[in-house]
Amino acid sequence: MSRKVTDKAVGNRPARHVKTIIIGSGFAGLGLAIRLSQQGRNDYLVLERGSDVGGTWRDNTYPGAACDVPSHLYSYSFALNPNWSRSFSKQGEIQRYIQGVAREYNVLDKHLFDCDVTGARWNNATNLWHIESTQGSFTADTVVSAVGALCEPALPDIKGINGFEGEIFHSARWDHDADLKGKRVAIIGTGASAIQIVPSIAPDVAHLDVYQRTAPWLLPRFDRPYTMPERLAFRHIPGFQRLSRAAIYAARETQVVGLAKVPALMQAFELIAKAKLQLEIRDPQLREKVTPNFRIGCKRMLISNDYYPALSRSNVDVVTDGIKEVRANSIVTKDGTEREIDALIVATGFHVTDSPTYNTISGKDGRTLAEVFDEIGQQGYKGSTVANFPNMFFLLGPNVGLGHTSMVYMIESQINYIADALSTVDRLGLRTVEVKREVQDSYNKDLQRKLVKSVWSTGGCASWYLDKHGNNTTLWPDFTFEFRRLTKNFDVSAYETTTVETSSNNLKVVAAQ
Repeated sequence: MSRKVTDKAVGNRPARHVKTIIIGSGFAGLGLAIRLSQQGRNDYLVLERGSDVGGTWRDNTYPGAACDVPSHLYSYSFALNPNWSRSFSKQGEIQRYIQGVAREYNVLDKHLFDCDVTGARWNNATNLWHIESTQGSFTADTVVSAVGALCEPALPDIKGINGFEGEIFHSARWDHDADLKGKRVAIIGTGASAIQIVPSIAPDVAHLDVYQRTAPWLLPRFDRPYTMPERLAFRHIPGFQRLSRAAIYAARETQVVGLAKVPALMQAFELIAKAKLQLEIRDPQLREKVTPNFRIGCKRMLISNDYYPALSRSNVDVVTDGIKEVRANSIVTKDGTEREIDALIVATGFHVTDSPTYNTISGKDGRTLAEVFDEIGQQGYKGSTVANFPNMFFLLGPNVGLGHTSMVYMIESQINYIADALSTVDRLGLRTVEVKREVQDSYNKDLQRKLVKSVWSTGGCASWYLDKHGNNTTLWPDFTFEFRRLTKNFDVSAYETTTVETSSNNLKVVAAQ
């Protein structure tokens, strides 16, 4: 039903009504846009704050940026890429792949780029979402948040950091105009980005201080270029690439047994990581510094072949004393040591369980998503819906994250669920759908019960997987094919619903002329 909405507008322009609005166009938002187009649902719009598709792969352009999931698995199942150059792709190649898929499926005209959503609120009177953005106002029957977990950089709360006079930037906002050659550089953090940055810049800088709070576990990175016969086989032998993808998926899925079900089995991975550490770092003092004190898998497992050798360079120091303050041209640690630097790289991760975007979304009782999560924790239903937020779906919502395989698999599972939800709404003539609170509570109780025995709960570490309540609200605690089964169909019985007829008296809309 086409509508002209009598609602608040920007200037003299009426708010533009779109049946479905998708916020964000990384792997998740782009994938859903393609599915909607394939279903003939063309009354949708993707609002993307960046100037292109790609999300995290558009934004993270730091030296050495690459994926830690094999290339053939880190792609859409409906758009396999026979042209991957190597087994683990680098940032630029992944971004070009995403751009190519967007062009191939002809959805770029459904995007509004450089459009930052500043607010989204549910209106009980109109039964519509009202969206404010830097490019005007919109209303929508349904909103889908495809804002990824790794999109809002987290800056450390360190005394004096704002007064640093040298070059300073977050790894996810890399300053390509900054010339680090021959300079004294410090990097704060030893996570997935840092272990790629350190070996990439260490040969060129005069000196590099790596500030480590917690040593990560590292496994070998089995990365290599694909040979020409392999690439020809991927292109021309029917089913060969899909079989390769299935084999990679199956091998990765075996890790779930140790991560989520029997943590003691992770000792096998730990032995591999310890052997790697022993072989690649000969200095016993440095080796002691970078030896983790928790079970492997408790934090994200990292893969690298050049991080440990980079730490062993004569111009690199690993600093494990906590930072007391940052001064105009130096960092002072808690033991009183002052180290002068010219540039500071902040590789301290992202706001995952406390994303600033949560403050911009208001539900039916007026509370923001941030306020709801502050009270109950970051909870949802199948990672796709949250009670109090009717007609809103989430891609990469609570407890959808993974520590072992491709997030694209989970994204496609959620796309299936949301696409079926929209079809169900149309078929049954529904006006609103909102997950029942008791259903959501039961679902999350079951999730936390499973997580209690996982390595993330028993491995002896604190991680960004946990929210402020101490619950792991980030990761999926089971096989990914089990999540695919749960999201195969939209279970409308789990939702409070209203029909177009029962809610028509509340709709302040008139038929479009």
